[in-house]
Amino acid sequence: MRDKIRWGIIGLGNIAEKFAKDLALVKDAELVSVSSRNVEKGTYFAEKHSVKNRYSSAVDLCNCKDVDVVYIATPHTIHAELAILAMNSGKHVLCEKPMGVNTTQVEKMITASIKNNVFLMEALWSRFLPSIQKVKEIVDTKELGEISYLKSDFAFYGLDRAEDSRLLNANLAGGSLLDIGIYPVFLAYLLLGKPKEILATANFYSTGIEKQISIIFKYDNAQAHLYSALTANTETSSEISGAKGLLKLETRWHEAEGYYIEKNREKEYFKTPKLGIGYTHEIKEVNTCIRNGKIESELWSHQNSLDLIHLLDQIREKTNIVFPFEA
Repeated sequence: MRDKIRWGIIGLGNIAEKFAKDLALVKDAELVSVSSRNVEKGTYFAEKHSVKNRYSSAVDLCNCKDVDVVYIATPHTIHAELAILAMNSGKHVLCEKPMGVNTTQVEKMITASIKNNVFLMEALWSRFLPSIQKVKEIVDTKELGEISYLKSDFAFYGLDRAEDSRLLNANLAGGSLLDIGIYPVFLAYLLLGKPKEILATANFYSTGIEKQISIIFKYDNAQAHLYSALTANTETSSEISGAKGLLKLETRWHEAEGYYIEKNREKEYFKTPKLGIGYTHEIKEVNTCIRNGKIESELWSHQNSLDLIHLLDQIREKTNIVFPFEA
């Protein structure tokens, strides 16, 4: 295989901009193609990041022989369609979270990965950060003792956006849960596994999207209290409590570069630096997996994505979150 894994990006919004900057920091990665339906945006993005190929069609990018792997950074509703298109074209795929809007979509994406023998991973970048990897190790080795409580939130004020924007538009699977609530749900699942019972309540906005949601995951000997919203800023913090101590990720926890552990009323800070914004770590994982001929990552597998979307589906069912295209 070539010295560098060659990347293409479909969808050139804010996340793609951050991703491209971090991709430039990964020595064995190269951005060679971008695609946007907005020709002007595509041209500007390509020139800014010195990208050789620019397209106004996702089909054209997926047919580009220069591309090894496609990063999909579009609204949730077309993740599955574009990922399957790319995989059927023989491309590996890193797809922004949530990988699909529902379980059915994610199952179809995984089927395409297996059928075409190409790599597929959900871009839950926080999973690959040094801070989160270290926290999982601490929990798994029971350094904090048996975990009995996890608290995690992620909220900001987003109700000032245009009503047809991705965030507030029900036709684009808007709302806080799939956009940012997925992070607290992911953390509880990563550290505690699938819950025995889910409790959830939501408040809705005039456009029909859920604007605020509270969730409790109940386990045999633990509870996870999770929250997301578009109604106001929160600290965006996460803490994990066990019989031997308490761990708190620094804010904002999903991009943290350190954490605190408190035992016997003594608190200690541990630094876990990340490279760039932090997307670099998932990019490195994708490159390593592709070089090793894998179609999924051991750190965030196909089954992990299936479990996560199933949890989100259950939460939506309990709070009556239904998008128009699903009705």
